[in-house]
Amino acid sequence: MAPTALPPVLRPHLAALRILLVFTVITGVVYPLLVTGIAQAGLPHQANGSLLTTGGRPVASSLIGQNFALPKQNPGAPDEALRPDPAWFQPRPSAGGYDPMNSGASNLGPNSPELLEAVRDRRAAVAVFDGVPPRSVPADAVTAGGSGLDPAISPAYAYEQVDRVAEARRLAPARVRSLVDRHVQERVLGFLGERRVNVVELNRALARIADPASPGLGRARG
Repeated sequence: MAPTALPPVLRPHLAALRILLVFTVITGVVYPLLVTGIAQAGLPHQANGSLLTTGGRPVASSLIGQNFALPKQNPGAPDEALRPDPAWFQPRPSAGGYDPMNSGASNLGPNSPELLEAVRDRRAAVAVFDGVPPRSVPADAVTAGGSGLDPAISPAYAYEQVDRVAEARRLAPARVRSLVDRHVQERVLGFLGERRVNVVELNRALARIADPASPGLGRARG
């Protein structure tokens, strides 16, 4: 018995369904598996989130900044401001407090009185904290990044913090400065972006030279 032909009105719908199924398999299964396989084979560190590990345990990502603060004096007070820990290199300000679930900027414009006041207050606080004149405080020490999760600071801000970190950890300033030297990253391809220092990676290395038995970034708090 010959199969019954589909009505003409249904034939375009059947063709569309076949195309949908074919492209679903290609773009929803084959392509993701192919790209994942290539990434895992060629760039496994980047493909897995650029994680930093200590003793085989992930402790941070080099792509996401975080706070390096002292423990709260009153853990039960959610609004208590975090105090920077002098024993760590500090990141630039973050509008979201380096909360990965609260990424974003303050959206305050350059003429905002609130922003100008915040910058003045930050400059004064950083100058006292690092023991430098306010006029020498770099711009990235007082202005937040657009994502609020920026892991990098300028070399100028990193070098400004050397003496304070060395004193807090009782290390020779030259040794800490040498550590910063090794973590200065040049511009991409020699002309894209700016020279920078990844604070998360720098503090991870700092923990290792200050205490070889240190778990790494265990004292970092966000």
